[in-house]
Amino acid sequence: MSTRRHLIIAALALAPAARALAHHGWSSFDQNRPVWLEGTARRIAWRNPHAEFDLELPINPSLPADLARRVVPAQSAPVDAADLLGRAQLPARRDRVWRVELAPLTRMQAWGITGLADGDAVGVLGFELADPKAAPLLRAEFLFTGGKAVGLRSSPAG
Repeated sequence: MSTRRHLIIAALALAPAARALAHHGWSSFDQNRPVWLEGTARRIAWRNPHAEFDLELPINPSLPADLARRVVPAQSAPVDAADLLGRAQLPARRDRVWRVELAPLTRMQAWGITGLADGDAVGVLGFELADPKAAPLLRAEFLFTGGKAVGLRSSPAG
């Protein structure tokens, strides 16, 4: 067998492992510090294991004055949205572009979200990676877009 064929087989064998290493579990995120990001959606990837997109922030981000009073719909898992919204803060780091991880596609569809478009205005409450040297990545807990609030930890309460 040729060297090239061996390299291709090795790369295909390692691809699932590399993808698994790239995916973060909840333990990688600082769940004690809810973070608010708001900006413009870019580079949307609507795929499993979860939807994700880049969020371009404005030059001077700020917390919305009404954030702590925003109403979010009930979800099937108990989540204290009022507490998270009330404790939300801007990220300590000043990156202008963040990667945002959403829920799996089936959960997004349960909420009636079938996609985002490049240029959509989006607000996200979530948790950033605990490692300050890591890439600017936010795991979304709540998504605010198109006048709709969505809880991403579970499906809508039925």
